[in-house]
Amino acid sequence: MKFRPCIDIHNGCVKQIVGGSLNDQGDRAKENFVSGCDARYYARMYKKDGLRGGHIIILNPASSPFYEADLKQAREALAEYPGGLMIGGGINDVNAPDMIKAGASHVIVTSYVFKDGQINFENLKKVYHAVGREHLVLDLSCRKKDGRYMIVTDRWQKFTDTEVSAETLDILYPYCDEFLIHAVDVEGKASGIEKELAALLAGWHKCPITYAGGIGSYDDLKLLYSISNGQLDFTIGSALDLFGGTIPYSDICRFK
Repeated sequence: MKFRPCIDIHNGCVKQIVGGSLNDQGDRAKENFVSGCDARYYARMYKKDGLRGGHIIILNPASSPFYEADLKQAREALAEYPGGLMIGGGINDVNAPDMIKAGASHVIVTSYVFKDGQINFENLKKVYHAVGREHLVLDLSCRKKDGRYMIVTDRWQKFTDTEVSAETLDILYPYCDEFLIHAVDVEGKASGIEKELAALLAGWHKCPITYAGGIGSYDDLKLLYSISNGQLDFTIGSALDLFGGTIPYSDICRFK
């Protein structure tokens, strides 16, 4: 069970938001914390503390007037910690190789692989061939709908018809090195983990999975460890003291 740190970038700033609040219209989101430090600062910290496999996530779409500012921040962080961080947000087969050259260990892909609610195997194979399985992470972030965890795309705004299940993981894992899965309904709320989702993911063991969403206390972390038997890696954002929360980052660093 490893801690995967994060650097979320929105409107040119490092910030923590409530996951389900993103809105491309006007580039709006409900903010938990806006940092006075840039992405490079956090990359330098994670490098110093020996934390690998963290996630840089660009939250604005490529059409946003803020996207270039986001990208600049992301590239500076990758340059600060080459090979230590992954990057996601608007990744496709064209820009993925550039991100690896810029220093990303992996690219994180969601929307490009899901079109019209379904897995688009043509696009999946394109990005797979562009960077190789060893550099590809698939983000299967999800929201609950009619009792099932359905994958959401486009900054978690659009439901697909694809369920997070052992069958879906079996289909996709030959193409990727890891999965990243945000429980979007609790993302940024520090209100407790999605226990049912964590149990589902913990029952599947063919490649690493990072769980994100709802961890707001040590008790939540202990519960995640208990449910997953320590098999799931985890991300904490808003609940960390780095981002205005109460969980000491210095304590979480030992999970590496």
